[in-house]
Amino acid sequence: MSTAIRVRTAGQSDITAAANTLAAAFQHDPVMSWILPDDHRRAVGLPRFFATMARHVFVPVGGSELALRPDGTVAGVALWTPPNRRETSPRAELRMMPGLLRALGRRILAGKQVAELLEEHHPTEPHWYLGMLGTAPDVRGAGYGNALLRSRLDRVDAEGGTAYLESSNPDNVPYYERFGFTVTSEIRIPDGPPLWLMLRAAR
Repeated sequence: MSTAIRVRTAGQSDITAAANTLAAAFQHDPVMSWILPDDHRRAVGLPRFFATMARHVFVPVGGSELALRPDGTVAGVALWTPPNRRETSPRAELRMMPGLLRALGRRILAGKQVAELLEEHHPTEPHWYLGMLGTAPDVRGAGYGNALLRSRLDRVDAEGGTAYLESSNPDNVPYYERFGFTVTSEIRIPDGPPLWLMLRAAR
């Protein structure tokens, strides 16, 4: 009989491990590959990018979680913001800028373009927002992503809440649909790849 995957809340001390896991998961992501086209630059930049986002946006507001291997190391990460907690303060945005510059370098305007496009299409009603979900390549398909989604969505359902995400990879759309998300719109980065906006209605 398989052992249940342990999921726990992510804290500030987990940021490096979480960022490295997400970086490995998103190394070949279409949108991240568009923002950072060079493979080596992307491998260096993504851990910095995810660490900055986790430290200043997601972890401080609670709701983000880790799925752990049997040895306790991080195998999967879900970065969430609770309803009405997604906005970052001007002070937090200033603190983020050095990390984003180190992560994206001269491609920071490309990252800003994607962020502005997503913001333009973001729902206005209160919702849980899944900003990033990723598992380490060596455990892909082993149930870690499932455990992370179920952990949060069970509580979202208990609250009668809705959940929202943007899928940057077409292969992941059917996966999210199995958890009750539906595509509400497909948008495209100018001269770049598409993204699928997905909403999970209250249960």
